[in-house]
Amino acid sequence: MSAQKSKQLVIKPEWCKGCGICISFCPKNVLALNEKDKIEIKNIEDCTKCGLCELRCPDYAIYLKEDK
Repeated sequence: MSAQKSKQLVIKPEWCKGCGICISFCPKNVLALNEKDKIEIKNIEDCTKCGLCELRCPDYAIYLKEDK
């Protein structure tokens, strides 16, 4: 299994300020803002775990975590 596939996308909504930067950088349209203007995963099947969302989030509210 590749290193990317062994990771899990994690969101900390309490840290999210709803800026939408992660949505803009996601190449697969995996993320969306919910009714509370917090980030949520809308399409996890399409996530390539590229890490662009994690890299661009100014609040560290989204990241990739190693699966165990």
